[in-house]
Amino acid sequence: MVIDTSAIVAIALDETLADHARDYVEAASSANTRRAYAADWKHFTTWCRRQHLDALPPDPQVVRLYITACASGSTVGTASRGKKPNSVSTIERRLSSLSWNYAQRGQSFDRKDRHIATVMAGIRNSHATPPRQKEAILPEDLTAMLETLDRGTLRGLRDRAMLLLGFAGGLRRSEIVGLDVGRDQTEDGRGWIEVLDKGVLVRLRGKTGWREAEISRGSSDATCPVVALQTWLKLAKIVHGPLFRRVTGQGKQVGANRLNDQEVARLVKKAILAAGLRGDLSKDERVQKFSGHSLRAGLTSSAKVAERQSTSSSVMSRPK
Repeated sequence: MVIDTSAIVAIALDETLADHARDYVEAASSANTRRAYAADWKHFTTWCRRQHLDALPPDPQVVRLYITACASGSTVGTASRGKKPNSVSTIERRLSSLSWNYAQRGQSFDRKDRHIATVMAGIRNSHATPPRQKEAILPEDLTAMLETLDRGTLRGLRDRAMLLLGFAGGLRRSEIVGLDVGRDQTEDGRGWIEVLDKGVLVRLRGKTGWREAEISRGSSDATCPVVALQTWLKLAKIVHGPLFRRVTGQGKQVGANRLNDQEVARLVKKAILAAGLRGDLSKDERVQKFSGHSLRAGLTSSAKVAERQSTSSSVMSRPK
């Protein structure tokens, strides 16, 4: 009996390539995105089961009924009627989730099918609201917010580092909590930091690829993002894994788990209120106006102000 070794090698190679392909598919979407897609698929299949409909194969008519139920707040059956309807953005995310989940099962799903597109257009027209513009945090606002944090606890030191790093790097809240101490240290990491003599280099993985943010040392240790970061790492004794973690035990014990990005938004809102910023507004109005994005918007606003001041000085000093 002659064994065809070339065929065995080819099969093994195919299996290896298939494994690599699956790895690349996993890497194409963040862990948070995959969790959201899984939750949305479970939501959809549960609704289908209770309506005695089939989730597979994909049927535009079924999806049309599903997004209609999402918009009307009745996706879990008659018992939940009167519940708050899903927002337009949530419904659009659910459609993206269905597309992704069907693709993983080798099923073709066209979210632009007229049955779906027509209903989705009606939902946007009826339920869409203009996005709330979040107010930017300016340097003087950030200084006031930092003063409200307790420097005697690890939680206070962590929060200080998060605010300063997020502001100086113009980072999204998901990018802040997605950072690791070093490269390729966790599966769900979205980037890592590198502390240099002149500052910190932040490498980030976004939807369109990798980018870098260079953060310089500040003129004062009290407001320097690099000093805040180094202090947090040293006292929290973090040398590997997630950069920003949960702190328990009255702010004195550091856990192993990564923070949720919602914690950044809560931190910003809490510090804004504690600092008494925008006292002309009510508490609810201030909570609505500021979010984690306010840190990112603050860097942009500060840069525009600096650019205007530089241009003004240049014009004023120009010889006549």
